[in-house]
Amino acid sequence: MPRRLRPRWLDPYLAALAGTVGLAALFPASGGSARVAEAACDLAVVLLFFLYGARLSTRETLAGLRHLRLHGLVLAATFGLFPLLGLATALLTPVPLTGQLQTGVLFLCLVPSTVQSSVALTGSAGGNVPAAICAGTYSGLAGLVLTPLLAACLLGSHAELSADGLLRIGLQLLAPFLLGQVLRPWIGGFLARHKRGLTPVDRGSILLVVYTAFSAAVARGIWSLATPAALFGLLAVLLAMLAAALAATGLGARLLGLDRPARIAAVLCGSQKSLANGLPMATVLFGPEAGVLVLPLMLYHQLQLVVGTVLAGHWSRAPAVATATATATTAATTPLNGQAPAALTGPGAPPAPG
Repeated sequence: MPRRLRPRWLDPYLAALAGTVGLAALFPASGGSARVAEAACDLAVVLLFFLYGARLSTRETLAGLRHLRLHGLVLAATFGLFPLLGLATALLTPVPLTGQLQTGVLFLCLVPSTVQSSVALTGSAGGNVPAAICAGTYSGLAGLVLTPLLAACLLGSHAELSADGLLRIGLQLLAPFLLGQVLRPWIGGFLARHKRGLTPVDRGSILLVVYTAFSAAVARGIWSLATPAALFGLLAVLLAMLAAALAATGLGARLLGLDRPARIAAVLCGSQKSLANGLPMATVLFGPEAGVLVLPLMLYHQLQLVVGTVLAGHWSRAPAVATATATATTAATTPLNGQAPAALTGPGAPPAPG
C-alpha cells in the first residue's frame, strides 16, 4: 500500500512485531540458544539506551521547560492517573484476568510516554510539536527512575528489585544513557546525519527483545494463560483505560487553560505508552516472566496508534471546517461593490454603505 494512503497503525514495524511473536511461538529459543539470545538481548538493551542518551539534545530539553503546565499534566497522567487505573482494574474488571496478565496491565500503567508516535500524531493533528517532543522526553527521563520505584511499590515480588536487580537496572539502563549524554558532543552529529540508517538498529533491538521474552514465555506456558476469553477481557480493559486517559487529559488541559495546539499535545502524549522503553525495562525487571507481562503493553501500543490516528485526522479537519464556515459567513454578510448581498436586499433590507 502506498505510504500516503496507508493508515499510521498499519506500520510495517507492527507487522514485524507480530511476526516476531509468531516466530517465538513456533521456534522458541531453548537450551544453549536461549542463553545466547538472552546475552544478545542484554547487549541490545544497553545499545538502545546508549543511543537514547546520545540523541537527546540537552539544549532543546531545557528550552522546552516553558510549557510547564503541559509537562506537569503529562507526567501526572503517566505516573499518577495510569497507576490508579491499573489498580482499579483489579477491582472493577468485568472479565477476570489471569494473575500475570493483571500484573502486565499494572506494569503497562507504570511505563513512560512515548516520543515518536506522540510527535507524529501531534504534528498530523495540528498540535504543538516542540512541546510534544519535550513532554515525551521528560516522561522517558522520569521513567528511568519512577518506573522501577513504582514497580517496587505496586508489583512486589514480581519485580526483581533486590540489590542485584537495582545494580542491573543501573548498568543496563542508566549507565548507557548517561554515557550517551557524555559522548553526545562528539557523536551526536554523526547520529543525526545517519538517523535513517540507525532506524533498523533501534527496531531490530526491540524485535530481539520481543523474541527473547516470548521464547521464555512459551517455555513457561503462555498459551495456557492467554486464552481467547482472557485476551478478550484484556482488550476490553485496555480500551476502557485508553478512553479514561484521553478524557482525563482533555479535561485537565482545558482546566489548565492550554491553547488548542497545546491541548492536542497534552492529550496525545498523556495517553500514550512507550513500547521502546517498556520492553527493555520489562526484561530487566521481570527476567523470564517478561514475555507474558509485556503482552498488555504490546496490545495497548497498537490500540493507541489506531485511536490516535482517528483523533488526529478529526482534529486536523476541525480547523479547516471552522475556517471554511467563518469564510462563508463573512462572504454572506460582506457587501460586494457597494451592494447588499442578495439575501439582504428588498424592502426590509438595510441600506448598503455608500
